[in-house]
Amino acid sequence: METGLVSAMLLDMEHWRQISGPRRLTSIHFGGGTPSLLNPKNMQKLIESAKVLWCATDSLEIGLEANPKDINIQSLTAWKNSGIERLSIGVQSFNDHALRFLGRDHDGQMARRALEMAMEIMPRVSADLIYGWAGGKPEILQEDLQAVLASRVSHISMYQLTIEQKTAFGQAEKRGVEKAVDGDASADLFEQAITVLSKNGFDQYEVSNFAKGKSARSRHNYLYWQGGDYGGIGPGAHGRLIVDGRRAATIAELKPNDYIARVLKYGNGILEQEALSAEAWAEEYVLMGMRLKQGISLSRYTQISGHALAPEKIQQYVTAGLLVKQGDRLSPTSKGRLVLDTLCHELLV
Repeated sequence: METGLVSAMLLDMEHWRQISGPRRLTSIHFGGGTPSLLNPKNMQKLIESAKVLWCATDSLEIGLEANPKDINIQSLTAWKNSGIERLSIGVQSFNDHALRFLGRDHDGQMARRALEMAMEIMPRVSADLIYGWAGGKPEILQEDLQAVLASRVSHISMYQLTIEQKTAFGQAEKRGVEKAVDGDASADLFEQAITVLSKNGFDQYEVSNFAKGKSARSRHNYLYWQGGDYGGIGPGAHGRLIVDGRRAATIAELKPNDYIARVLKYGNGILEQEALSAEAWAEEYVLMGMRLKQGISLSRYTQISGHALAPEKIQQYVTAGLLVKQGDRLSPTSKGRLVLDTLCHELLV
C-alpha cells in the first residue's frame, strides 16, 4: 500500500508543479492523520522530489507531526536523516487522567520521554497542549505548562478543545456528557497560559502559537495564516493556489485507495476544486490573517475584495481596545484575541 501511495503522491506533485509554475519552496509539511508512520525513506523521496520540482529556499522548513507513542531514538534518527528538521509532538497533556479523557494512546511519562529524546536529536521541536476539557482545572494546566517549559522546547501550541458534532465527543455531548468547559472558563485557562508563557520568554505570534524567538516560529503555518499558496498532496490534503489572479481551493480524495485510483486515472488526487469568489477569498484572508500578531494589510484586503473594510467599524473597535491600526496594518489586541471569531465576523458584515 505505502509504495503505491508514495508513487501516487509523486505523480500528484508533478501535477501541482504544472499548474503552479516555478515557485520558491519555503516549507514541506507532513501533517494530518499519522504521517509519522510513513517510512522515512519514502519521506526522503517526497522531499527530494519537491526540491527538484520547485526552487528550495535556504531557510526551507521540513516539518513532521508525530504522536509520543511513535517516538523513539531510532525513529527520530531516521526522520532527521530523511530531511525532517522540525518535529511537532502531539503531547496534549502530561496528566494521565486528561490523556485517558481525551482518548490518547500515551501517558504523561511517555510524553515527557518523547520530548526529552526529540530535544536531543531534532534541530527544532514544538509541543501541542490542549486546554478547555471538562475537568481541566487551572492547577492541571499549570502542571502541564511547567512540564512543557521544563522540556526546553522553543515552540508551544495551545489548542482549545472544540467539539465537532460527528465526532465521538460530539455524540457524547448529545447524550448529555459534557466534554468541554464553557466559554468563560476556557477563556480564563487561555489567559493563564498566555501569562505563564509570556513570563517565560515566549511570544504569542499567533492566537494559539507561542515561540521563543522568530527562528522558532512555524514557517509553514505562517505562510498558511498569511494567505500564501500551498499544494495539497496526499489523501485528504487541502490546497490553495493563486493562478492568473484567481485563488482556488482544493481537497484531495480522503481514503488512500481512492486517492491512488484518482491519481492513476486523472493524473492528480484532487476530488474537489473551487475557484474562490473575491468575497470568499477576502473573508479567508481576514479570518486567517487576524490570527497573527501582525494582523492584516488593509490595502491587501481591498485589492482582493474590491472594497475597503468600513473605517467607522474599525474605529469603533479601536476605541473599544479590541483592535490596533498602525498605517496599513490592522491587528487584534490581547483583549481582541479573546473574542477574535466574533470580532472578525463583525468586521466582515
